[in-house]
Amino acid sequence: MIGLVLVTHGRLADEFKAALEHVMGPQKQIEAITIGAEDDADLCRGDIIEAVKRVDSGDGVAI
Repeated sequence: MIGLVLVTHGRLADEFKAALEHVMGPQKQIEAITIGAEDDADLCRGDIIEAVKRVDSGDGVAI
């Protein structure tokens, strides 16, 4: 299965994931990354890279 990393401003990614799991049940290969206005871009980039590693099962990852 292709992994999915949702990246948004604010908490939108968390809410998208919650809505998806409400309909489809818990998902193993989906991560939500939220970025605030004051967040450090380099730290956020690292969070995204780590999330990609967690959801990648060898079939690729959509960000």
